[in-house]
Amino acid sequence: MNAKEMDNQLRIKTEGTLELLSQSPHYNRYEATPYEALDDLFRAYEMQRTDGFVDYGCGKGRVSFYVHNQFRCAVTGIEMNGRLYEDALTNLQHYRGKVHRRKDGLLRFERCYAETYEVEPSDNLFYFFNPFSVQVFIKVVGRILESVADHRRPVDLILYYPSLDYIQYLETKTAFELVQEIKLGGIYEGNEDERFLIYRLQA
Repeated sequence: MNAKEMDNQLRIKTEGTLELLSQSPHYNRYEATPYEALDDLFRAYEMQRTDGFVDYGCGKGRVSFYVHNQFRCAVTGIEMNGRLYEDALTNLQHYRGKVHRRKDGLLRFERCYAETYEVEPSDNLFYFFNPFSVQVFIKVVGRILESVADHRRPVDLILYYPSLDYIQYLETKTAFELVQEIKLGGIYEGNEDERFLIYRLQA
């Protein structure tokens, strides 16, 4: 199933890229995670319906909708760009037209800078597709660690196409440990950056 077909199934529109020319240099352009990559990720990485999933730099919401549709867990998409945020809200209206069971977890989007999002005690999985610079990433991880200090729990960081700066920071400056590497095959072969890294902080 190609991206357009999957978008149609979810009743959303997430294709294309968007250069954020007027935004801070700390924030990268919008580009959605390929559905094929998400399929590979969740064949190898287990999620539970009780998880709280946060999608940083969610853009139009592809990952957020995919995760909510697959696992029915609580999902929060964080996006600072007004145009993309409005696209995500439009997608949410259409997505809600699908038939969902009443016990589905809440799916919501917040417009804010990632480093200002107040991590909820129920948030335990955090997704990043290189949405911003390592300086912002450090602040975001700091927010996550503050939440963990207040409400002890294990948390995972899921990095797609991980940057060396992110990896170096996590491995040299934090207690997060690499627990899983998921290399993407098929059309991704030949590019070693096409992978997911899962970093975990134990309770």
